[in-house]
Formats: sequence, C-alpha cells, structure tokens
Amino acid sequence: MLDANLKTQLRAYLEKVSQPIHIDAWLDAGEASQEMATLLQEIAELSAHIQVREHRDAPGQRTPSFTVGRPDQQAGIAFAGIPMGHEFTSLVLALLHVGGHPPKVEQALADQIRALPGPYRFETYISLSCQNCPDVVQALNLMAVLNPQVEHVMIDGALFQDEVEQRQIMSVPTVFMNGERFGQGRMSIEEIVAKLDTGAAERAAQELTAKEPFDVLVVGGGPAGAAAAIYAARKGIRTGVAAERFGGQVLDTLAIENFISVSRTEGPQLAAAMEAHVRDYDVDIMNLQRASRLIPGDGMIQVEFADGGSLSARSVILATGARWRQLGVPGEEEYRNKGVAYCPHCDGPLFKGKHVAVIGGGNSGVEAAIDLAGIVGQVTLIEYDAQLRADAVLQRKVRSLANVTVITAAQTTQVLGDGSKVTGLVYRDRETSSTETITLDGVFVQIGLLPNTEWLQGALALSPRGEIEIDARGQTSVPGVFAAGDCTTVPYKQVVIAMGQGSTAALSAFDHLIRTSAPAETAAEAADGAQTRAA
Repeated sequence: MLDANLKTQLRAYLEKVSQPIHIDAWLDAGEASQEMATLLQEIAELSAHIQVREHRDAPGQRTPSFTVGRPDQQAGIAFAGIPMGHEFTSLVLALLHVGGHPPKVEQALADQIRALPGPYRFETYISLSCQNCPDVVQALNLMAVLNPQVEHVMIDGALFQDEVEQRQIMSVPTVFMNGERFGQGRMSIEEIVAKLDTGAAERAAQELTAKEPFDVLVVGGGPAGAAAAIYAARKGIRTGVAAERFGGQVLDTLAIENFISVSRTEGPQLAAAMEAHVRDYDVDIMNLQRASRLIPGDGMIQVEFADGGSLSARSVILATGARWRQLGVPGEEEYRNKGVAYCPHCDGPLFKGKHVAVIGGGNSGVEAAIDLAGIVGQVTLIEYDAQLRADAVLQRKVRSLANVTVITAAQTTQVLGDGSKVTGLVYRDRETSSTETITLDGVFVQIGLLPNTEWLQGALALSPRGEIEIDARGQTSVPGVFAAGDCTTVPYKQVVIAMGQGSTAALSAFDHLIRTSAPAETAAEAADGAQTRAA
C-alpha cells in the first residue's frame, strides 16, 4: 500500500507519538478488507507504540473499518473505508493526536470543545477525491480527541453505496449527528463548534464590537485579502482580517497549475499556506464573520456583521471574492445537494455509473465533463452559446470521449426531481425553440462566478454585474475604502491577479492613511505646531 518514500515520511511523523495506540479493525474476506489489513500492518511496523487487532464476523459493524484509540479509553475515532488520497492526512493526524502529540488549536477553542456536554456521535460521508472533506473529518476527529463525549466515523461513500442510497446522500461531505443530518459541505472546526455551542455567536459579536479601531480592516480572507493583510501589516499599522472562512473560494479549487513559481498545488494547501503567512505578522484574524453593511464615516469607517457585531477602521479593503453562479431555474434550489452540485471533484464519485449533466461550456464546464467521464456512466454537456467556449485542447479532449454528449445552443429551464432527488432536466433548443427533457441522476453547474457584494448595495458604486468599481489603485467610490480580487471589476479572475490586487490595495490604503490624519491626530499636531511657534 505505502511506497518506500511515504513510509519514510510516515515513520518520521510517528516518532512524535508518545502514548500507546490500539487500532481495532473489522474485516471480511473482501478485497477492500485485505487492502485495509495491509495498510494497517505497514503502519504498525513503523512505530512500536501502535498495535493492530483484527476482528472477523462482527454483526452490525461496518466492514471494512477500524478505530484509532488508546488502551485505557473507548476509541472516539473510526474510519469506515481506506483513508488514502486526500484522507491520508486525516489518518496521520488521528494517529498523532491520539498518540499524545498536541494538536494545533487555539487554547480558547480547545477549552470550548472540552466544555461541550454531548454526547455527540458524528458520521461523515466522504469521497476520497474530495478536497473539502478532510477539513471536516480532521475537525471532528480532533474534537473526539479533546472531548470523550464526541465520537466520529469517516465513511467512504463509494465503499458503502447502500448507506449512500438509503440516506439519499448526493453531496459530500455530508455529516450526521446522532442519526440526524447535521451539515453539508466544507465546515471548519470553528463553524462546527459554533453550531453546537448556541451561545457562541452572541459572545463573538460582543468580543468583535469591543475591539479597538483598526488602521486597515480587510474584509475577506481569500488570496486578495491575505495579500492585503500581509502588505498592510508589514507597514507596522494595526491590521485586521474579518472573513467567513480564511482561504475563500480557493478552498473549493482542486488543482492550481498556473500559480507562478509553484508548478502544481491544491486549493486547501495554498489556503493553509496563505493563512500561515498572514499569522507570521501581527494580524488579528476573525473567522466566521459575514459582512452585512458598510457605513462610511468622517475619518472612521464601520463594518457591521451578520451576527450583530461591528468593527471600525480608518481604512477598509473589500476582498469578499465570488461564488459559483447558479442557474436560477425552478428545481435548482430544491434539489441542491440532492443531485444538483457545483463541485465535480467532490461529488462525482457519488454518481458512479450514472447519467449526469454538466451545465456550462467554458473551461470549468468542459474540464468537469472530462473528469466525470472517467467516473460516471454518461455525461451530457450543455452550453447556452452556439459553440463551446473552452480552450481548443479541452474541446478536442471532451469530444473524443465516447460517453460524453455535447449539446450547444441549449438553455436549461428546469431541474426535475421526485421530491427527494434529481431525475432529469428540461432545456430549450435556442435554434428551434423546441423543449427537450433529459432523464438523468445529477446536474453539475459550472457557469461562472457571482461577486459577493449584495451587502454593498447603495454604499458604493457597483457595476451592472454587481462588481465593485475600482481604479488602478484599488480605490472605490468611497474615500478610504479600497477593493481587490474577484469581487471587483478586474477583468480576469485568477489567484495570482487577486494577490497582486490585494497588495496594490494595501499600499494604496497606507498611502491614504499617511495623507489623511485622524481627527484626534490632526488636533494634536495643530497644538504641537502652536507650541512650537510660540517658543
């Protein structure tokens, strides 16, 4: 299972284990069980602290699966499936934390987790190709380490298809708590704890409002926001970042191959590196904060947030990014996560052997069709325009695939379903005006981006598309308010461009600050000047 290089790396990690670990595996005669047994034995050979015990014929137990625990405690972490791919890191971290290596979590959050009353039994359905799933798995595993009232099992949906069908899971990660659906999609450990700790939002709002004003407040934690925070902090001024989730849309991006000097990386890795870089400086990072209102003022700008808190700053940089654009047709919202999906890498494995549609003929849509063609039974690619808009090399590739059908000049008008899941879609042929219906199991929407700027309506100038209008310096129509990244009128939405824009906005904000003194400072300077002249 593990090659020599990976074994060497894992052995080095496991040297940090200081307490005994028991791995109990439930296996049968199947191929997956044999692979799991091989993996666990190879891991046990790398550390004297790890003991593997195999169990056979265990009624009611998911097979194959295994738990990771200590000899003197009930195991709180389990893996139903072979945690390779994106989930291999989840396994390594589970071994380290159960084995006594301290997790990287802020003390206040750790104390909050330990205080949760429980009991909480979490089940997370994942796919091994999902880049969003490990964050959820690792967060819940960590909670199980810190609090004995928390149990968590990762379940590979591709391996336990019967459960996926029975529970009508059509999007990953999907989390159940105590048998009830708890959440879907990427969730940070802060978000999970906030849902469990009902008083957390009110306390967070009070703490937010009590903060001293910032010199520069960055709203948004994607590439533009991270770059802005670093450039502002390097000027030695008081800098804060308020974001719904640090990393932004990068967290939902699988392969990044055009980030200059890095030939290939993945979105979550880049997001983690960005946050670590920002934390190298004296920057106040405030997560789980969704901005709801911008209030310009004379010398001080206020930003209000959805949880009731607010922050003040002498200058503000808006870097709220964008999100996947929706079709806006009947049935889309009703069947979201019930067959309507926006991430082919995450949810594709749940549609193995089935018929799906991809809406959108740009690079994202054609790439999605190519990826899905290797997993599902049939792909229908639907494009509104009379021709595909993707790069020529992608068009040649998609048209060479036998299980992909391309339909152009087609306007999707409705997503069909049976009340619990998608069953098809309706489109209008734009050349003949005829209406066509396709029977299928899933719809992947890939039609571009929508800026996260609704909360700015009436506060500053927006383009007809809702983008923040900026000049070459990143200045908006409001003095002291700058903007950067995908939420602005910049024509190209790319990570490297967003970072450059964020840097520009921060330098412009600093220039604004040194040219526009705060009222109190102006009065003090005037008094000093008068004393000097009198002397």
